[in-house]
Amino acid sequence: MKITPVDLAGLARLILSPECQSIGILTGAGISAESGIQTFRAADGLWEDHKVEDVATPEAFKRNPVLVHRFYNERRQHLLNGIEPNKAHLSLGQLSLQLEASQKAKLTLVTQNIDDLHQRAPGQSCVRPMHGELLKIRCQLSGEIFQCLTDTSIADLCPCCKLPGNLRPHIVWFGEMPLYMDEIEQALSQCDLFVAIGTSGNVYPAAGFFEMAKEFGAHTVELNLQPSNTGSRFAEQHYGLATQVVPDFFQNLSF
Repeated sequence: MKITPVDLAGLARLILSPECQSIGILTGAGISAESGIQTFRAADGLWEDHKVEDVATPEAFKRNPVLVHRFYNERRQHLLNGIEPNKAHLSLGQLSLQLEASQKAKLTLVTQNIDDLHQRAPGQSCVRPMHGELLKIRCQLSGEIFQCLTDTSIADLCPCCKLPGNLRPHIVWFGEMPLYMDEIEQALSQCDLFVAIGTSGNVYPAAGFFEMAKEFGAHTVELNLQPSNTGSRFAEQHYGLATQVVPDFFQNLSF
């Protein structure tokens, strides 16, 4: 049974009711901006002064692995240099813990971000980083994934195959399939509430998640700095800084 709440009190009743069995949340770059992580793509289409096709495609890695390693090394160093989860990340972590403790609805938190700020907040077991993780590397032969807190290069020996040049950033590049898609699609088909936070609505397949959730009857909410390309099609919208609108939205639900 799907419920369409008309206010925060009704939304709180939805989440706490037996009818609400699943909540889906999608986060994008906007939720991490106040932690000091800039969005990759600027207004001119460049990623940190690089063309996307030079640093974010499998072809780029084959063509110039030195440049690609250097690009992600710089991003990794920045992430490890005092960047911390902000109030928005912590609010979602608290939501996860509350739902887990109450054994109410199941929460699936899908993030397009490759930082680890959701994972460092409480309740990180529900996080699904669909575009990979900056602090991990992957063997191109075996697919085995390793934690990575230092710079990488083509000279590094892979821990599993013991060969140089086989390690790549554990990042989903353009032209590659995002991670966890089967689990995400199942969650979207079952969720009663879908909330998009800090997303532009530009990058597919994530940009189509709210339409899928809406099609299956979920109440849809956009929390963003400003309306996204699809913001007007959400049932409910709240705009402002993520560190303000995200905690306010979920705290006002009075779990």
